[in-house]
Amino acid sequence: MRLSLHGGFGEKGRTCIGLESGGMRLLLDAGIKTSARDTPDYYPALSPEELAATDAIIITHGHEDHVAALGWCLAHGFAGDVYITPEARRDTYLSLADYATAHEAQLARQARFETLPVDGAGLRLGPLTITTGRSGHIGGGVWCQLVDRNVRFTYCGDVVAESPVFAMDPLPASDVVALDASYGDDDVSPGERAQQIATWVRAHAQGCVLPTPLYGRSAELLAIVPGALALAPGMRAALEDQIRGVAWLTPGMAGQLAQRLATAGDWSLDAPLPRAALLCHDGMGLSGPARVALEGARDDAHPVLFTGHVPEGSPGAHLLAQQRADWIRLPTHPRLSENVAIARATGASLLIGHSCELPTLQRLGRHLPALRSDVVTGDVLEV
Repeated sequence: MRLSLHGGFGEKGRTCIGLESGGMRLLLDAGIKTSARDTPDYYPALSPEELAATDAIIITHGHEDHVAALGWCLAHGFAGDVYITPEARRDTYLSLADYATAHEAQLARQARFETLPVDGAGLRLGPLTITTGRSGHIGGGVWCQLVDRNVRFTYCGDVVAESPVFAMDPLPASDVVALDASYGDDDVSPGERAQQIATWVRAHAQGCVLPTPLYGRSAELLAIVPGALALAPGMRAALEDQIRGVAWLTPGMAGQLAQRLATAGDWSLDAPLPRAALLCHDGMGLSGPARVALEGARDDAHPVLFTGHVPEGSPGAHLLAQQRADWIRLPTHPRLSENVAIARATGASLLIGHSCELPTLQRLGRHLPALRSDVVTGDVLEV
Protein backbone atom coordinates (compact mmCIF):
# COMPACT_ATOMS: atom_id res chain seq x y z
CA MET A 1 0.00 0.00 0.00
CA ARG A 2 1.29 3.44 -0.96
CA LEU A 3 0.25 6.64 0.84
CA SER A 4 0.82 9.98 -0.89
CA LEU A 5 0.44 13.03 1.34
CA HIS A 6 -1.18 15.71 -0.81
CA GLY A 7 -2.12 18.14 1.96
CA GLY A 8 -2.48 18.66 5.69
CA PHE A 9 0.90 17.29 6.79
CA GLY A 10 3.25 19.78 8.41
CA GLU A 11 0.48 22.32 7.86
CA LYS A 12 -3.11 23.09 8.84
CA GLY A 13 -5.63 22.78 6.05
CA ARG A 14 -6.08 21.17 2.59
CA THR A 15 -6.20 17.70 4.14
CA CYS A 16 -5.83 15.08 1.42
CA ILE A 17 -4.25 11.61 1.33
CA GLY A 18 -3.75 9.49 -1.76
CA LEU A 19 -3.90 5.72 -1.34
CA GLU A 20 -2.82 3.19 -3.97
CA SER A 21 -3.15 -0.58 -3.73
CA GLY A 22 -3.41 -3.25 -6.42
CA GLY A 23 -4.05 -0.69 -9.15
CA MET A 24 -6.84 1.08 -7.22
CA ARG A 25 -6.21 4.76 -6.52
CA LEU A 26 -8.26 6.73 -3.99
CA LEU A 27 -8.19 10.13 -2.38
CA LEU A 28 -9.21 10.49 1.25
CA ASP A 29 -10.66 14.01 1.59
CA ALA A 30 -9.98 17.03 -0.62
CA GLY A 31 -9.70 20.17 1.48
CA ILE A 32 -8.49 23.73 1.06
CA LYS A 33 -6.10 25.81 3.16
CA THR A 34 -7.94 28.95 4.20
CA SER A 35 -4.76 30.88 5.05
CA ALA A 36 -3.37 30.32 1.53
CA ARG A 37 -6.21 31.76 -0.56
CA ASP A 38 -5.06 33.01 -3.99
CA THR A 39 -1.90 30.86 -3.84
CA PRO A 40 -1.19 27.35 -5.20
CA ASP A 41 -1.13 26.01 -1.62
CA TYR A 42 -4.85 26.72 -1.28
CA TYR A 43 -5.54 23.38 -2.98
CA PRO A 44 -4.06 19.89 -2.48
CA ALA A 45 -0.68 19.24 -4.08
CA LEU A 46 -2.04 17.16 -6.96
CA SER A 47 -1.35 17.22 -10.69
CA PRO A 48 -4.03 16.84 -13.37
CA GLU A 49 -2.43 13.51 -14.29
CA GLU A 50 -2.77 12.24 -10.72
CA LEU A 51 -6.38 13.39 -10.54
CA ALA A 52 -7.26 11.75 -13.84
CA ALA A 53 -5.78 8.47 -12.56
CA THR A 54 -7.82 8.56 -9.33
CA ASP A 55 -10.72 6.11 -9.21
CA ALA A 56 -12.70 7.56 -6.29
CA ILE A 57 -12.69 10.11 -3.49
CA ILE A 58 -13.87 9.32 0.03
CA ILE A 59 -14.99 12.35 2.05
CA THR A 60 -14.98 12.02 5.84
CA HIS A 61 -17.00 15.20 6.55
CA GLY A 62 -18.08 18.52 5.13
CA HIS A 63 -15.76 21.10 6.72
CA GLU A 64 -13.82 23.20 4.23
CA ASP A 65 -10.37 21.86 5.13
CA HIS A 66 -11.56 18.37 4.14
CA VAL A 67 -13.93 18.93 1.22
CA ALA A 68 -13.85 22.41 -0.34
CA ALA A 69 -11.38 21.35 -3.07
CA LEU A 70 -13.78 18.73 -4.43
CA GLY A 71 -14.92 20.95 -7.31
CA TRP A 72 -11.30 21.88 -8.04
CA CYS A 73 -10.47 18.18 -8.33
CA LEU A 74 -13.28 17.74 -10.84
CA ALA A 75 -12.12 20.79 -12.80
CA HIS A 76 -8.59 19.39 -13.04
CA GLY A 77 -9.11 15.83 -14.16
CA PHE A 78 -10.93 13.73 -11.56
CA ALA A 79 -13.89 11.85 -13.05
CA GLY A 80 -14.61 9.08 -10.56
CA ASP A 81 -17.16 8.47 -7.84
CA VAL A 82 -17.40 10.43 -4.57
CA TYR A 83 -18.28 8.39 -1.47
CA ILE A 84 -19.87 10.47 1.29
CA THR A 85 -22.62 10.32 3.91
CA PRO A 86 -25.84 12.25 3.16
CA GLU A 87 -25.16 14.65 6.04
CA ALA A 88 -21.63 15.37 4.84
CA ARG A 89 -22.93 15.94 1.33
CA ARG A 90 -25.29 18.60 2.69
CA ASP A 91 -22.40 20.29 4.50
CA THR A 92 -20.20 20.04 1.41
CA TYR A 93 -22.46 22.34 -0.58
CA LEU A 94 -22.21 24.97 2.17
CA SER A 95 -18.41 24.73 2.26
CA LEU A 96 -18.20 25.04 -1.51
CA ALA A 97 -20.43 28.11 -1.48
CA ASP A 98 -18.00 29.86 0.85
CA TYR A 99 -14.61 28.55 -0.29
CA ALA A 100 -14.83 27.41 -3.93
CA THR A 101 -15.30 29.29 -7.18
CA ALA A 102 -18.77 29.27 -8.71
CA HIS A 103 -17.53 26.93 -11.42
CA GLU A 104 -16.04 24.51 -8.90
CA ALA A 105 -19.22 24.52 -6.84
CA GLN A 106 -21.30 23.77 -9.94
CA LEU A 107 -19.04 20.87 -10.93
CA ALA A 108 -19.26 19.42 -7.41
CA ARG A 109 -23.05 19.45 -7.55
CA GLN A 110 -22.83 17.38 -10.74
CA ALA A 111 -20.42 14.81 -9.26
CA ARG A 112 -21.26 11.10 -9.13
CA PHE A 113 -22.09 10.70 -5.45
CA GLU A 114 -22.35 7.33 -3.76
CA THR A 115 -23.55 6.85 -0.18
CA LEU A 116 -20.77 5.94 2.22
CA PRO A 117 -22.15 3.24 4.53
CA VAL A 118 -21.78 3.67 8.30
CA ASP A 119 -23.83 0.65 9.37
CA GLY A 120 -21.03 -1.91 9.53
CA ALA A 121 -21.80 -3.24 6.05
CA GLY A 122 -18.57 -1.85 4.62
CA LEU A 123 -17.59 -1.17 1.04
CA ARG A 124 -15.43 -3.01 -1.49
CA LEU A 125 -13.34 -1.05 -4.01
CA GLY A 126 -10.92 -3.21 -5.98
CA PRO A 127 -8.60 -4.95 -3.52
CA LEU A 128 -9.69 -2.70 -0.65
CA THR A 129 -12.24 -3.44 2.04
CA ILE A 130 -13.44 -0.16 3.53
CA THR A 131 -15.24 0.29 6.83
CA THR A 132 -16.24 3.47 8.65
CA GLY A 133 -17.51 4.64 12.02
CA ARG A 134 -18.88 7.80 13.58
CA SER A 135 -16.15 10.34 14.28
CA GLY A 136 -17.52 12.31 17.26
CA HIS A 137 -16.62 15.54 15.42
CA ILE A 138 -19.79 16.36 13.48
CA GLY A 139 -23.02 14.73 12.38
CA GLY A 140 -22.28 12.71 9.25
CA GLY A 141 -18.55 12.66 10.01
CA VAL A 142 -16.65 9.38 9.89
CA TRP A 143 -13.29 7.75 10.37
CA CYS A 144 -12.31 5.30 7.65
CA GLN A 145 -10.31 2.05 7.59
CA LEU A 146 -8.96 0.62 4.33
CA VAL A 147 -7.59 -2.91 4.28
CA ASP A 148 -5.78 -4.78 1.50
CA ARG A 149 -4.05 -8.16 1.66
CA ASN A 150 -1.17 -6.79 3.72
CA VAL A 151 -2.03 -3.57 5.56
CA ARG A 152 -4.83 -2.21 7.75
CA PHE A 153 -4.73 1.58 7.34
CA THR A 154 -7.03 3.80 9.40
CA TYR A 155 -7.54 7.44 8.53
CA CYS A 156 -9.06 9.30 11.45
CA GLY A 157 -10.16 12.39 9.59
CA ASP A 158 -11.29 14.67 12.43
CA VAL A 159 -12.31 12.72 15.53
CA VAL A 160 -13.29 13.41 19.14
CA ALA A 161 -13.56 10.42 21.44
CA GLU A 162 -14.78 12.45 24.43
CA SER A 163 -17.29 14.82 22.84
CA PRO A 164 -20.35 15.27 25.08
CA VAL A 165 -22.48 15.95 21.98
CA PHE A 166 -21.36 13.74 19.06
CA ALA A 167 -20.82 9.98 19.35
CA MET A 168 -17.60 8.28 18.22
CA ASP A 169 -17.32 4.59 17.42
CA PRO A 170 -14.16 2.76 18.57
CA LEU A 171 -11.40 2.48 16.01
CA PRO A 172 -10.47 -1.04 14.86
CA ALA A 173 -7.09 -2.77 15.17
CA SER A 174 -4.72 -1.23 12.64
CA ASP A 175 -1.18 -1.40 11.33
CA VAL A 176 -0.98 2.27 10.31
CA VAL A 177 -3.07 5.17 11.64
CA ALA A 178 -3.28 8.75 10.38
CA LEU A 179 -4.11 10.64 13.57
CA ASP A 180 -5.96 13.93 13.86
CA ALA A 181 -3.01 15.79 15.42
CA SER A 182 -4.61 19.25 15.42
CA TYR A 183 -3.94 19.95 19.12
CA GLY A 184 -0.54 18.32 19.56
CA ASP A 185 0.13 17.74 23.25
CA ASP A 186 -2.73 19.91 24.56
CA ASP A 187 -4.46 17.81 27.22
CA VAL A 188 -7.05 20.14 28.77
CA SER A 189 -10.31 18.23 29.12
CA PRO A 190 -13.52 19.18 27.26
CA GLY A 191 -15.27 19.74 30.60
CA GLU A 192 -12.65 22.20 31.81
CA ARG A 193 -12.68 24.13 28.54
CA ALA A 194 -16.48 24.20 28.51
CA GLN A 195 -16.45 25.70 31.99
CA GLN A 196 -13.94 28.35 30.90
CA ILE A 197 -16.15 29.33 27.97
CA ALA A 198 -19.29 29.45 30.14
CA THR A 199 -17.49 31.67 32.66
CA TRP A 200 -16.33 34.02 29.89
CA VAL A 201 -19.86 34.29 28.46
CA ARG A 202 -21.33 35.05 31.89
CA ALA A 203 -18.75 37.83 32.29
CA HIS A 204 -20.04 39.36 29.02
CA ALA A 205 -23.76 38.97 29.66
CA GLN A 206 -24.55 42.25 27.87
CA GLY A 207 -23.67 40.62 24.57
CA CYS A 208 -20.83 38.87 22.75
CA VAL A 209 -20.05 37.25 19.41
CA LEU A 210 -19.16 33.54 19.19
CA PRO A 211 -18.06 32.65 15.64
CA THR A 212 -18.37 28.95 14.84
CA PRO A 213 -18.69 26.60 11.87
CA LEU A 214 -22.31 26.12 10.89
CA TYR A 215 -22.20 22.40 11.70
CA GLY A 216 -20.25 20.59 14.42
CA ARG A 217 -18.93 23.08 16.95
CA SER A 218 -22.17 25.07 16.77
CA ALA A 219 -23.99 22.20 18.50
CA GLU A 220 -21.18 21.87 21.06
CA LEU A 221 -21.54 25.57 21.89
CA LEU A 222 -25.33 25.34 22.07
CA ALA A 223 -24.91 22.74 24.80
CA ILE A 224 -22.65 24.85 27.03
CA VAL A 225 -23.32 28.58 26.47
CA PRO A 226 -25.35 29.99 29.41
CA GLY A 227 -27.80 32.87 29.51
CA ALA A 228 -29.41 34.74 26.64
CA LEU A 229 -28.63 33.27 23.24
CA ALA A 230 -29.08 34.65 19.71
CA LEU A 231 -28.63 32.97 16.33
CA ALA A 232 -27.37 34.46 13.09
CA PRO A 233 -29.22 33.70 9.82
CA GLY A 234 -28.92 30.03 8.91
CA MET A 235 -27.83 28.90 12.37
CA ARG A 236 -31.24 27.78 13.63
CA ALA A 237 -31.83 25.54 10.61
CA ALA A 238 -28.34 24.04 10.96
CA LEU A 239 -28.89 23.29 14.64
CA GLU A 240 -32.28 21.76 13.89
CA ASP A 241 -30.64 19.53 11.28
CA GLN A 242 -28.09 18.35 13.83
CA ILE A 243 -30.73 17.69 16.49
CA ARG A 244 -32.72 15.56 14.03
CA GLY A 245 -29.61 13.47 13.38
CA VAL A 246 -30.12 11.53 16.63
CA ALA A 247 -27.97 8.60 15.49
CA TRP A 248 -24.91 10.87 15.41
CA LEU A 249 -25.45 12.26 18.93
CA THR A 250 -24.63 10.93 22.37
CA PRO A 251 -27.61 9.43 24.27
CA GLY A 252 -30.10 12.04 25.49
CA MET A 253 -28.31 14.93 23.80
CA ALA A 254 -30.98 15.61 21.17
CA GLY A 255 -33.53 16.52 23.84
CA GLN A 256 -31.11 18.77 25.71
CA LEU A 257 -30.16 20.62 22.54
CA ALA A 258 -33.79 21.02 21.49
CA GLN A 259 -34.70 22.56 24.86
CA ARG A 260 -31.80 25.00 24.63
CA LEU A 261 -32.58 25.92 21.03
CA ALA A 262 -36.16 26.77 21.98
CA THR A 263 -34.86 29.57 24.23
CA ALA A 264 -32.73 31.24 21.52
CA GLY A 265 -33.71 34.36 19.61
CA ASP A 266 -32.87 35.28 16.01
CA TRP A 267 -30.59 38.09 14.81
CA SER A 268 -30.64 39.69 11.37
CA LEU A 269 -27.61 41.12 9.59
CA ASP A 270 -29.04 44.66 9.47
CA ALA A 271 -29.81 44.78 13.21
CA PRO A 272 -27.49 45.98 16.02
CA LEU A 273 -25.55 43.22 17.71
CA PRO A 274 -27.83 41.65 20.34
CA ARG A 275 -27.50 41.73 24.11
CA ALA A 276 -26.91 37.99 24.05
CA ALA A 277 -24.30 35.45 23.08
CA LEU A 278 -24.53 35.40 19.27
CA LEU A 279 -23.69 32.17 17.42
CA CYS A 280 -22.68 33.01 13.86
CA HIS A 281 -20.77 31.27 11.09
CA ASP A 282 -18.15 30.87 9.79
CA GLY A 283 -15.64 30.55 12.61
CA MET A 284 -13.00 32.91 11.18
CA GLY A 285 -14.91 35.84 9.72
CA LEU A 286 -13.82 34.98 6.17
CA SER A 287 -17.41 34.55 4.99
CA GLY A 288 -20.98 34.11 6.19
CA PRO A 289 -22.76 36.13 8.90
CA ALA A 290 -19.60 36.08 11.04
CA ARG A 291 -18.00 38.51 8.62
CA VAL A 292 -20.73 41.09 9.27
CA ALA A 293 -20.87 40.37 13.00
CA LEU A 294 -17.12 40.75 13.45
CA GLU A 295 -17.06 44.01 11.54
CA GLY A 296 -19.78 45.32 13.88
CA ALA A 297 -17.96 44.02 16.93
CA ARG A 298 -14.75 45.72 15.83
CA ASP A 299 -16.47 49.05 15.25
CA ASP A 300 -18.44 48.96 18.54
CA ALA A 301 -15.77 47.34 20.78
CA HIS A 302 -18.19 44.45 21.29
CA PRO A 303 -16.75 41.33 23.00
CA VAL A 304 -15.71 38.43 20.74
CA LEU A 305 -14.64 34.92 21.69
CA PHE A 306 -13.04 32.49 19.26
CA THR A 307 -13.18 28.82 20.21
CA GLY A 308 -11.44 27.07 17.30
CA HIS A 309 -8.70 27.42 14.70
CA VAL A 310 -8.14 30.99 13.50
CA PRO A 311 -5.94 31.05 10.37
CA GLU A 312 -3.36 33.71 9.64
CA GLY A 313 -4.70 36.66 7.69
CA SER A 314 -8.34 36.09 8.62
CA PRO A 315 -10.50 38.82 10.23
CA GLY A 316 -10.42 36.74 13.40
CA ALA A 317 -6.63 36.70 13.44
CA HIS A 318 -6.53 40.50 13.04
CA LEU A 319 -8.88 40.99 15.99
CA LEU A 320 -6.79 38.67 18.17
CA ALA A 321 -3.56 40.43 17.17
CA GLN A 322 -5.11 43.77 18.13
CA GLN A 323 -6.26 42.27 21.46
CA ARG A 324 -9.86 43.05 20.53
CA ALA A 325 -11.00 39.45 20.91
CA ASP A 326 -10.32 36.50 23.20
CA TRP A 327 -9.65 32.83 22.44
CA ILE A 328 -10.50 29.69 24.42
CA ARG A 329 -10.17 26.42 22.54
CA LEU A 330 -13.24 24.19 22.71
CA PRO A 331 -12.00 20.65 22.05
CA THR A 332 -13.46 19.48 18.74
CA HIS A 333 -10.36 17.44 17.91
CA PRO A 334 -8.57 14.85 20.06
CA ARG A 335 -6.46 16.05 22.96
CA LEU A 336 -3.25 14.27 23.92
CA SER A 337 -4.90 11.63 26.13
CA GLU A 338 -7.34 10.70 23.37
CA ASN A 339 -4.60 10.22 20.77
CA VAL A 340 -2.55 8.15 23.22
CA ALA A 341 -5.62 5.98 23.80
CA ILE A 342 -6.19 5.62 20.05
CA ALA A 343 -2.60 4.52 19.52
CA ARG A 344 -2.89 1.90 22.27
CA ALA A 345 -6.31 0.61 21.24
CA THR A 346 -5.44 0.19 17.56
CA GLY A 347 -2.00 -1.31 18.23
CA ALA A 348 -0.59 0.53 15.21
CA SER A 349 3.14 0.20 14.62
CA LEU A 350 3.23 3.39 12.53
CA LEU A 351 1.44 6.68 13.20
CA ILE A 352 1.35 9.81 11.08
CA GLY A 353 -0.38 13.04 12.07
CA HIS A 354 -2.40 15.45 9.94
CA SER A 355 -3.82 18.94 10.40
CA CYS A 356 -0.96 20.59 12.29
CA GLU A 357 2.38 22.24 11.71
CA LEU A 358 5.60 20.37 12.46
CA PRO A 359 6.35 21.92 15.89
CA THR A 360 2.90 20.86 17.11
CA LEU A 361 3.38 17.38 15.67
CA GLN A 362 6.79 17.06 17.29
CA ARG A 363 5.37 17.89 20.71
CA LEU A 364 2.82 15.12 20.23
CA GLY A 365 5.59 12.77 19.13
CA ARG A 366 7.25 12.99 22.54
CA HIS A 367 4.33 10.95 23.88
CA LEU A 368 3.89 8.55 20.94
CA PRO A 369 7.04 6.60 20.00
CA ALA A 370 5.41 5.21 16.83
CA LEU A 371 4.64 8.68 15.45
CA ARG A 372 6.58 9.92 12.42
CA SER A 373 6.92 13.58 13.31
CA ASP A 374 8.91 14.47 10.19
CA VAL A 375 6.44 13.73 7.38
CA VAL A 376 5.12 16.66 5.37
CA THR A 377 2.90 17.33 2.40
CA GLY A 378 4.56 15.89 -0.71
CA ASP A 379 5.98 12.81 1.02
CA VAL A 380 5.17 9.30 -0.17
CA LEU A 381 5.13 6.35 2.24
CA GLU A 382 5.27 2.66 1.35
CA VAL A 383 3.50 0.81 4.16
